[in-house]
Amino acid sequence: MFFAASLLALLASSTMGSPVEARNSRITLPMTRRLEFCNSTNLVQHDEARVAALRDYSAHSRRAHIYGLENTHFTYLISVGIGNPPTTYKLMIDTSSAITWVGASTQYVPTVTSFDTGEAIWQEHGSIVLIGTQWTDTVTLAHGVTVTRMPIGVASHPMGVNIDGILGIGPAGLTLDALLNRPRDTFQTITGYLYHQHVIWQPLVGISFQPSTVDTDDGQLSFGETDPGLYTGDLRFTPTTLTFPSSRYWGFDQRITYGPRIILGLTAGIIDSSSTFIWLASDAFDRYRVETGGNLDAATRLLTITPAQYDNLLDLDFHIGLEIYSLTRNAQIWPRPLNYAINGVDGAIYLVVQSIGIPFGGTFDFVLGCVFLQRFYTVLDRAFDRIGFAKTVFTDATTN
Repeated sequence: MFFAASLLALLASSTMGSPVEARNSRITLPMTRRLEFCNSTNLVQHDEARVAALRDYSAHSRRAHIYGLENTHFTYLISVGIGNPPTTYKLMIDTSSAITWVGASTQYVPTVTSFDTGEAIWQEHGSIVLIGTQWTDTVTLAHGVTVTRMPIGVASHPMGVNIDGILGIGPAGLTLDALLNRPRDTFQTITGYLYHQHVIWQPLVGISFQPSTVDTDDGQLSFGETDPGLYTGDLRFTPTTLTFPSSRYWGFDQRITYGPRIILGLTAGIIDSSSTFIWLASDAFDRYRVETGGNLDAATRLLTITPAQYDNLLDLDFHIGLEIYSLTRNAQIWPRPLNYAINGVDGAIYLVVQSIGIPFGGTFDFVLGCVFLQRFYTVLDRAFDRIGFAKTVFTDATTN
């Protein structure tokens, strides 16, 4: 059945014009993880504000946020060339936005391939907003891997941060309302342009993060095809959710158990590479807190447990489709060498599960951030509207 669906997708793409044969089955690019803690006491607040903004689809409330980018989270960066000759920009991978942005740090350099559309463009990035002008340009991901006339957002002014912008790999529907004068128009993401210009054979992205306590080249981003060398066992898919507002993003349905107890019933939520923690509906969080015996720490705003409680932690299980993906006790805690980054006490044990702040609603009840994505290979498949997960050699790692 999968082969038949793939064949139909390939035949459909052939109607779009020549050439019909993709030049690459898979494009794999290295990612660098940077630990950004310039305002370390606000790491949880940064996540909290982002999750609240992702949940709230009100355009009025979104436009009320401040402008800029913040340096307080895990950041996965990829080098992207724009223009001809290209200028290289370090862009943050974001699964919950769909626009490629530059100019936040390194200034955008127009070349012979650059065209100013004259359109004002904006995008909410969690609790903050980027605003600038839309251009189209040639985008280079690797030697010989380019797309032409791709829309990008050019920030109106540098923002004094250590990243140059964003590479949005979320659903293209997130570009709705991005153009201030043409809010009903949408446009394709980098994945869509790679596919429609026949650079890759299917609109698919594979994400491989790794848990680490230092800045390191510890991630890979693959376009067009999964990379079996990056995961172990079976890669299983689940449909994207139809439940709004989770359906705007890379959302899906699941239930969560802690040991034998259900702490979150079947409901919708999302993955988000720009969030750090795991966020659950407040009543699910309360059940987790009671089961683990954690106490809320005022300095970090995270649950803290004793070494004895850590020894007794049970697996936190995510029931996605017919599969169970387990976070071991080590995967449920903040990396202890990085306690300084959350204003924590050296050697203390902090849990990475947080409360969204509102109870179960059935529409947006979890956000799985980097601490989850670092443990499982993740695939975003636009052709079949599905998300895939697989275990990796880091699923049971004791890095933390």
